[in-house]
Amino acid sequence: MPPGVGSAVDAPAPEPTAAIRPAMPPSMTAPSPAPPLAAPGFAPAPPTPALAARALTKRFDTPTGPVVALEALDLAIAPGEVFCLLGANGAGKTTTINCFLGFVAPTSGQALVDGLDVAAEPLETKRRLAYIPETVMLYPNLTGVENLGYLAELATGARLAPDALVAHLADAGLPADAARRRVGSYSKGMRQKVGIALAAAKGARALLLDEPTSGLDPKASNEFSALLARLSESTAERPGAGILMATHDLFRAKESGTHVGIMRHGRLVATHRTAELSHADLERIYLEHMHD
Repeated sequence: MPPGVGSAVDAPAPEPTAAIRPAMPPSMTAPSPAPPLAAPGFAPAPPTPALAARALTKRFDTPTGPVVALEALDLAIAPGEVFCLLGANGAGKTTTINCFLGFVAPTSGQALVDGLDVAAEPLETKRRLAYIPETVMLYPNLTGVENLGYLAELATGARLAPDALVAHLADAGLPADAARRRVGSYSKGMRQKVGIALAAAKGARALLLDEPTSGLDPKASNEFSALLARLSESTAERPGAGILMATHDLFRAKESGTHVGIMRHGRLVATHRTAELSHADLERIYLEHMHD
């Protein structure tokens, strides 16, 4: 071997550390490193909102002139929050949902899903949300399992095992004997449970609901509220979904929501935490905003 060139094998091994350092007595432990100090005046960054609107505005041109459907909406719904949007017909609730879905392009402002601009990234934002309209459209000649499997594969590009599909439907509250029946025999509440199962199967970060409890009996409405609570709950595997629900049902908004907002003529005129209101308070506040 040329002079001055050695190898790791030829190099003398260093003395073991234990041979030159006395063992620490059992009663002593090594001090833990001090945690890094937060810079003065700085707080941890809040989580990215599941849904956010920034000065979101939509105007429609009509023969009689422009109509303002949505005016400078600012809104942020964090993971785990259920925001119930109240208002009369034409207040802007459905237009708000359509902007998040990318069905309607805003005149100005932004609709964001999990921090992504819907206008700039329409496909990726759709992958991160689920939508349950007043009537969930399914294939009536397919079973609940077949509908869920087909729609979940369309949404994610991955095929789920039949047992996993059945488990998602069971978690959504669909009776076990209904999972393999044709959807044409399902009630409205059962069809919505398939929609909830799809949201869970695709791991949606945000959920949009448009009048989901309309036409449901009290028992089915109560079950639906319980499902929303489960979807919005954070677990070790995933953060809870952020949920936006447009509704006329004041009682269900109070029972299901963490927050309520009241819209009038395209503007969000009030927001409240539901924990701070009674049912009577919410009704009174809503009616006050509805008066001209």
